[in-house]
Amino acid sequence: METATVIPEVDGPLVLYDGQCGLCNRSVQTILRHDRRGTFRFAALQSELGRALLARHGLPAEAMNTVVLVDEGKAFTKSRAALRIAGKMDRPWPVLRAFAVVPGPLRDVVYDWVARNRYRWFGRTDACMLPPPEVRARFLG
Repeated sequence: METATVIPEVDGPLVLYDGQCGLCNRSVQTILRHDRRGTFRFAALQSELGRALLARHGLPAEAMNTVVLVDEGKAFTKSRAALRIAGKMDRPWPVLRAFAVVPGPLRDVVYDWVARNRYRWFGRTDACMLPPPEVRARFLG
């Protein structure tokens, strides 16, 4: 008998990232350094929680080529997710929200190009990073 995944309520925005991607892991480290308020929570797309949240929001589980921001009951992907994340980080990152004036499809062309090349440029790991003890509670799933 198959059991249903219970999706816990998350306090604050949740960033779903590719746990095997070097660029994604570096991005998570950057968010942690510039989120002194502890706004963000994190989970790997590959985790049980990540897959359950993808399903809940109608996103394909095999789509590991985008960051996903789950915030206020909605899921945001690609450049829209990245800009929303930047907007909630400490200064100077919110200035990147200015790129929201660029049409989403055009922003996503650049996003998709980086996503296609991220393993070649930044490497790939066999496992998700182990977060340092002081932020471990912010990592779910």
